Amino acid sequence: MAKHRSINPFSKVNNDTGFGTRDNYGGRFINRDGTFNIRKEGQGFWQRFSLFQSMLNLPLWKFALIIFLFFIGINLFFTLIYLAFGVDQFVGMLARTHWAEIKEIYFFSTETFTTVGYGRVNPVGDSANFVASIEAMCGFISFAVMTGLIYGRFAKPTSFLVFSDHAVIAPYRGGIGFMFRFASYKENHTLTDLDIRVNAALLVQENGQSVFKFYDLALERNKIDSLPMNWTVVHPIDDKSPLVGLTEEDIKTADLEVYVLVRGFDDVFSNFVLRRTSYTYNEIHFNRKFVPMYRESEDGRTTILELNKLNEHQVVEPR
Repeated sequence: MAKHRSINPFSKVNNDTGFGTRDNYGGRFINRDGTFNIRKEGQGFWQRFSLFQSMLNLPLWKFALIIFLFFIGINLFFTLIYLAFGVDQFVGMLARTHWAEIKEIYFFSTETFTTVGYGRVNPVGDSANFVASIEAMCGFISFAVMTGLIYGRFAKPTSFLVFSDHAVIAPYRGGIGFMFRFASYKENHTLTDLDIRVNAALLVQENGQSVFKFYDLALERNKIDSLPMNWTVVHPIDDKSPLVGLTEEDIKTADLEVYVLVRGFDDVFSNFVLRRTSYTYNEIHFNRKFVPMYRESEDGRTTILELNKLNEHQVVEPR
């Protein structure tokens, strides 16, 4: 590994991140969406897998697609069972072709599963009645589980925060600072009593080996009362900073990753919400500064937050 500048020995080491100290690591510690970049092994799949948690955390389109496919699939399953027993187990059938019989039995299955029961097609055989009773029970259970999942997704506290795609090293009070910014993107959805913690993971030389260590990054401000607009988080790169004197090549060699934890109270959910993200060395731009992302309305009565400018920055002269 190429040699890089020594990390400031006076920087505060944070041993409480939960990542420990390692001499190697694949990829980043935390993904941009806040999930941990860790895969667990050594236990059976079903011991590690939680269907409920997975369904709660799926994107909405995937969740809706799975529900739709489940409904289609389970009704096809019961349709095949009914057909295996024979259509003579039913009365009220108007079908004249085999394909029409399949459709009628399928729609009978959906009516039974959802407990709609229109009533034209009815089971008369013992086998069909038994299967229909099992299907009705499965329908009750399925809709109870689905209701819990839908409620859990809507009631789950969500931060609704969006972070800038990049962090910058910009001029700050006669020196330079490490900066990124974020904002709440929902209307009438303001977090209060916000706390933020920022840590840096760096490869350092220790006893002739390269190991990852974690450092608390002191912030210009680590708490605000509310977040109606954006917040530009600043870490002054001074004599106490672990980043002091590091160049772009240095942070690449040190495999720098800065990870962020934001915690605030959400009045809508009446609960605290958390959000994580991180910036790796290739997501940090030197000699850049963010452009303002707010303006006044034409009548001068309202401040307009331009979320589309969250990622906009411009070149500045190096210091």
